Amino acid sequence: MRKSISNKLPIILICLAVLASCKSKKKLVTRTADSVAVATKPTTTANPAAARVAAVKARQTPFNTFSGRAKTQLSIDGKNNDVTLNIRIQHGKKIWVSVTAILGIEAARALITPDSIIVINKIQGVYLKKPFSYIYNYASRQVNYLTIESLLVGNAIPELLDANSNITNGANGNATLSGNLRDLVYSLLVGPDQKVTQTSLANPAVGQSLKVTNSQFIQADEGRVIPSVINITSAVKSKTINAKLEYNRTEFNKVLEYPFSIPERFEPAN
Repeated sequence: MRKSISNKLPIILICLAVLASCKSKKKLVTRTADSVAVATKPTTTANPAAARVAAVKARQTPFNTFSGRAKTQLSIDGKNNDVTLNIRIQHGKKIWVSVTAILGIEAARALITPDSIIVINKIQGVYLKKPFSYIYNYASRQVNYLTIESLLVGNAIPELLDANSNITNGANGNATLSGNLRDLVYSLLVGPDQKVTQTSLANPAVGQSLKVTNSQFIQADEGRVIPSVINITSAVKSKTINAKLEYNRTEFNKVLEYPFSIPERFEPAN
């Protein structure tokens, strides 16, 4: 089992990069129109999409650092594995991920920066070191480092918050923002509290799609409202990867360490 998981970890981490019922003791947030603060409601303007986008931007979760532990169910082409992801982020600079499998044994560690992706496979003693552009084998070129940060903390992807988006109003204060970002077709489902509950990206020409669903919103520290469950589904032609992250611990703006080194005995992965 450990070997099977470690064989797939580089692809798992890269796809997460494109990308409880929460066991946290933090209070679940009831997300209804009545609970939305007046300050977060879209104001009336000649451009309803622009007003909604402005409201969503106001509800993005700001942070300098983030740390979280997520029980994660992984499914790769129908084969399932359970792991725990320990995630640390220094905003705009680095994402550090430690992956533990059975009995709490660390199977892999990854470091993602705006320029590079490095993954250490501790089970097999190999490593993968690539420029950030390596993820374009699995995702559209519109994906960048901040895309990954946004997905991991439940924020809207910045490039999709376009005042010229099409807007479709739904029931109970929900709305869908949709449009095109060069070769990408996108849609954002926005709740009455202006938090994004679902993001869909597709590039039909090359058979790529990504869907991210945020649910089980909780009140985190300093009043932040974040999803405790994030479901990421990535499809590239006939290959499908699904990762369901259930955060049971989250912290913002703490002093963090990001220990990472490649042991001399490790060899480059094929």
